[in-house]
Amino acid sequence: MSWDLPLTRAGEPGSELTAGQDGAVIRRSILPGGVRVITESMPGQRSASIGAWVPVGSRDETDGHFGSTHFLEHLLFKGTARRSALDIAESFDAVGGEANAATGKEHTCYYARVLDTDLPMAVDVITDMVTSARIDANELETERGVILEELAMNDDDPSDVVHEEFSKAVLGDNPLGRPIGGTPATINAVPRDAVWEHYRWHYRPETLVVSAAGNVDHDVLCAQVADALVAGGWDLDPANAPRPRRTDSIDDLGEIPRGVECDVHRPVEQANVVLGCLGLSATDDRRYAMTVLNAVLGGGMSSRLFQEIRERRGLAYSTYSFASGFGGTGIFGLYAGCAPSKVDEVTALLATELEKLADGGITATELERSRGQLSGGLVLGLEDSGSRMSRLGKAELVHGELQSLEEALERMRSVTAEEVQTLAKELASRDRTIVRVGPFGG
Repeated sequence: MSWDLPLTRAGEPGSELTAGQDGAVIRRSILPGGVRVITESMPGQRSASIGAWVPVGSRDETDGHFGSTHFLEHLLFKGTARRSALDIAESFDAVGGEANAATGKEHTCYYARVLDTDLPMAVDVITDMVTSARIDANELETERGVILEELAMNDDDPSDVVHEEFSKAVLGDNPLGRPIGGTPATINAVPRDAVWEHYRWHYRPETLVVSAAGNVDHDVLCAQVADALVAGGWDLDPANAPRPRRTDSIDDLGEIPRGVECDVHRPVEQANVVLGCLGLSATDDRRYAMTVLNAVLGGGMSSRLFQEIRERRGLAYSTYSFASGFGGTGIFGLYAGCAPSKVDEVTALLATELEKLADGGITATELERSRGQLSGGLVLGLEDSGSRMSRLGKAELVHGELQSLEEALERMRSVTAEEVQTLAKELASRDRTIVRVGPFGG
């Protein structure tokens, strides 16, 4: 069920229809103004999830606007021309629903999960927030303090710190290396006018993607979204086409550091360490091999890192590997939390396990086990409407195609041990970055 998502008008609402899993039906339309609407109708569901996606993240901020993306995630809940912050909160609390938002390096999503009968309300409120946020100066100053407290909370968690510092060290000074939430300096410095300019430039019909899953009628939702956008003051010019997806390459990112090693002082009882390098972009065809590699190396209790570092040696409670893909590049890393006196030993073991995978590959048993682990995780992860809504939005913004469950499972099953070893060799040969957080130096 792969579809090509062309950057041309799709015709009338509901003109594209594809059968999904378990009797679900997936449809995609491009509305006037270039607004994209994608739905997955799930028979038997009494709930519905909706997300309003905008392809703007921390990497898209320019000088003078740093921190604006995260600020907007907060400020859109602080009131519109028609609703106060309390009105927005009460709308969802009154029906037992949930509403929230998430900011990433490349996109922002405002989402809600409600009973199917309350979906029109959710569409109206979320769309009102996206089109008509007031960005009130007084509310902004109040929220500035809230965000600074959020950043302070994260800075008190050494596991958050090590991952943030690792991303910064691997990606360097290019925009992807910036913290998603901003820094205390950028949050304190950004003025209301800069946040407003960021909002007005990036929150537009041609950038908006609305995805929904659950007991959803596609044509009805398209009409509701169009009406709500017009009510919010957006001009849905039929001549507008959706803004193209990212096509960044590694060459667009500027100079990347050639391996960095650094210590970050924190007076904590446990050291946190990440060893890693540049990974794969979000659209790299080898991402399926990467998922298998991750499962074998550090994806569960049977993984090599867990068995060697925790089970055999008792050096850590938590250890795993991870990978994140972006436009043009990605990051790959191995993590462990351990006693400060053991950090050198654990760091060496992280490197050794990666090198062993590169030199010796994986066994047939590991390959089969990883396939089962990944297949089960994929199926179980799509049991609720929120996960399916998120999958639709990311398919539109990032991948340009939506695979059926069976196609995704087949892609995982088709990964070979040779492909995993080849990728491991490439990763092991790349310049390595090591970041340690703990009572070092200071």
